[in-house]
Amino acid sequence: MSDRTQAVIDWFSGAPLRVISVLLIAIISQSLGHRTIDRAVAKLASADIKPGPGVVARQAERARTIGTVLTSTLNAFIWVIAFGMILGEFGFDLGPVIASAGIIGVAIGLGAQSLVKDVLSGIFMLVEDQYGVGDQVKVGEVEGVVEKVGLRITTVRDSSGVLWFLRNGEILVIGNKSKK
Repeated sequence: MSDRTQAVIDWFSGAPLRVISVLLIAIISQSLGHRTIDRAVAKLASADIKPGPGVVARQAERARTIGTVLTSTLNAFIWVIAFGMILGEFGFDLGPVIASAGIIGVAIGLGAQSLVKDVLSGIFMLVEDQYGVGDQVKVGEVEGVVEKVGLRITTVRDSSGVLWFLRNGEILVIGNKSKK
């Protein structure tokens, strides 16, 4: 084997091989995580936890929404860790970056209070099953049919065809005409 070939092999077996390994492990972890979440959501969506007419469809919608949140959280977690590991392979000192991230996280947390409020309200709304897709609701001056329920925003179409986007954190009182 020539010296040049040996040098290429030595170079590749260092940082590039470790970076490729981190990327492959991240992709495999993401795939396995998605598969696990999809199976759990499918099982939860098809289970008849609370018997009654129309409850299974609403339960399936809630399960899909929760599955979307779990998938997004998993993706963010995996890729932030992979990115940090890759930066470490290139010799970046991650200590100051992590300390700065903590300070920036506090600043963003203070600035994003309304976003956090919307998401937490959306989670509690889903868990408590206050309303769902297809329900006839009245929120303030808006009255119509719920078209989509998300963690941050609920969309309601009124009788004149206007689509309203309601932030879950701003919904203080809601009337649900569809619930008995």
